[in-house]
Amino acid sequence: MVSNTDQAIERPGDLTPEWLTATVRAGTVSEFTADRIGTGQMSECYRIGLNYADADAADPDDPDAERAPGPPSVVLKVAATDPVSRQTGLALGLYEREVRFYHDIAPRLGGAIAPCYHAAINISTGVFDLLLDDAGPATVGDEIAGATTEQALLAVTELGRLHGPLLGDPALADAPWLNRESPLNQAMITPLYAGFIDRYADRIAPEHRTVCDRLIGAFDGYLAQEAARGGIQGLVHGDYRLDNLLFGAAGASRALTVVDWQTVSWGPAFTDLAYFLGCALPAHDRREQYDRLLQAYHEALGPQTPVSLSDVRDGVRHQSFFGVMMAIVSSMLVERTERGDQLFMTMLERHCQHVLDIDALAILPAAAAPEPLRPQPEDEGAHPATDEPLWSESWYADFVDAAEGLGGWFRIGLIPNQQIAWIHALVCGPDQATVAVDYQIPLPADAWTAHTDSLELAHSSDAALQTYHVDIKAKGQSYQDPSALLRGEPGEPVDLAMNLVWTTDGIPYQYRLTTRYEIPCTVSGTVTVKHARYQINSVPGQRDHSWGVRDWWSMDWMWTALHLQDGSHLHGVRIQIPNTPAFSIGYAQDRTGNITDLTTVDIREAFSANGLPENQTLQLAPAEITADVRIRAHAPVRLVGVDGRVSHFPRAWVDVTTTDGRSGAGWMEWNRSQVDQSR
Repeated sequence: MVSNTDQAIERPGDLTPEWLTATVRAGTVSEFTADRIGTGQMSECYRIGLNYADADAADPDDPDAERAPGPPSVVLKVAATDPVSRQTGLALGLYEREVRFYHDIAPRLGGAIAPCYHAAINISTGVFDLLLDDAGPATVGDEIAGATTEQALLAVTELGRLHGPLLGDPALADAPWLNRESPLNQAMITPLYAGFIDRYADRIAPEHRTVCDRLIGAFDGYLAQEAARGGIQGLVHGDYRLDNLLFGAAGASRALTVVDWQTVSWGPAFTDLAYFLGCALPAHDRREQYDRLLQAYHEALGPQTPVSLSDVRDGVRHQSFFGVMMAIVSSMLVERTERGDQLFMTMLERHCQHVLDIDALAILPAAAAPEPLRPQPEDEGAHPATDEPLWSESWYADFVDAAEGLGGWFRIGLIPNQQIAWIHALVCGPDQATVAVDYQIPLPADAWTAHTDSLELAHSSDAALQTYHVDIKAKGQSYQDPSALLRGEPGEPVDLAMNLVWTTDGIPYQYRLTTRYEIPCTVSGTVTVKHARYQINSVPGQRDHSWGVRDWWSMDWMWTALHLQDGSHLHGVRIQIPNTPAFSIGYAQDRTGNITDLTTVDIREAFSANGLPENQTLQLAPAEITADVRIRAHAPVRLVGVDGRVSHFPRAWVDVTTTDGRSGAGWMEWNRSQVDQSR
């Protein structure tokens, strides 16, 4: 029996015998135990041992005495206690999908799915729970050793029984929670693949390297081709492999239990089957059993299935690349271990050989580099918020005026689900104090204006993607030592005003990975610090606009926008999520507007003891640019979340000199989360 209430269980300590009695509904629970099982990063699982009052009353010397009917144990699954993992699981929709699966879909299926006693989620906090039937006694499948013939046959048969009732289901096809767009595209997977090859190249057979190279080079074209092809859609577990299959031993209530439905989606119906067949068996065993396993799956779909065995075989061929992609991406997004290396190399070998054995390479289109994306004019406006707590929308702009000896930046960030806004305006120079306007104010009713007793702001894009205007007057604080900003120390009061216009001076560039775009500009207007007025005339600058879930405390990054004297513009960001390899985004565009997407942004970082950056070296690929970075002035801020988490946000005006003799200037920033205080 599944219930969905507003009250989700956050941890085992929230359980009570009364709640378990009412939820399991199989006898009066007098006491319980909780023991952690598994090692999941996004979620935590506990075996909850149940003792019943009815059982205490039974005669222990009479083996025929009636015992309590309830299960001896159940399994509680809850969100990770680690705030970074929890926010990631929430932002990616993993928690919601698993809860919705057990609440909305599982009751229609039965079979290899554990009955669910309770499923609830708070989509604002990420707290969720699943109280599930205990599949034990059971054995977890071994991905590296591979399945036995009996296990493989059972797995594809039960998969067919799960898929059959839902093939082409129109309600599920329209369910938003089940149809989230995949973030994977060629621009994202290419740098991951570069890191994968750097790590594992000497362990990959040449013919399997060919499969990988062909897939990555044609990835966007392959996705577009498959979308246009159509084909029947169905429920996709998304990770249907032996490590997520529990094979029941004697006394188990089910022969097979499929677990970890957090990646469930709606998509090509035979994705799970292709994924399982590609890796569950060593190649020689798969070849021997292939036809039998396809037949068993097709028969398990049921007599009324709208697909033929030939459809199944062809669908598996088209989806055989899913396993290759998963081996590459997954290995680069989890913490590296010796067993993990063995697992991912096993996956890659078997999936690539599967592709070759069924001649799936013939399906792939020709390799093609993706065209750089451009934002649309309507993207300049404000966007409707989703309900994620850390959804925000920001407008950012900077400038560097070497002649005036002044650089600065501005940002307004709206966080509607917390009803607050951040406003920053900072200026600095090699021979000047850093002046900072750093405000957190109640969320303005109008995204384009803000007013307090000490601040007046208006910003606008009068000509979409062409001009952006900022007019701000505020009381700020002046710092002779800019590192004091990172420590949250007060400065000397000073008035600051900016009245500047950013005019596009290059090609607007839209990210593929997230909702954001960057625009190189020239900047003109005035800046006034106390009584000193600076005239800014067509100096280099950058602006960007970003909207979506933004967690400043869950990851580190380096961002830069540079403008060279030959008219080239460089932009790059290197993102480091805990326990995963860094990945990069950005561009190099020349004076004629030719754009190269960056896949690698490397920075040899150096920081002083006070947290401010020192001179560094920057490398960009495939633009093949190496530049010495010289810090000219600092304009950092300290970012504090509503939950008290802190991130240091050093930002600096920099000059750069490339190894091919070019020079330029711009801004760099480093987000350095202080959640791990061992830094």
